[in-house]
Amino acid sequence: MTSDSGFPGKVDEEVRQLYERYQSAKSDEERHEIALEMGKLDGRRHAEIYAALEYE
Repeated sequence: MTSDSGFPGKVDEEVRQLYERYQSAKSDEERHEIALEMGKLDGRRHAEIYAALEYE
């Protein structure tokens, strides 16, 4: 799925950065915080997808 807004590319970059941070995390607490950020990003991504589908 692509979009004129560039949203998928932005999210992919955010996912990559979060994944790299998660892999280099030094504690379970830090990994937990990053996992929460990943969940928020996933929620935003799904919200954008559903919003786009409403207008097709």
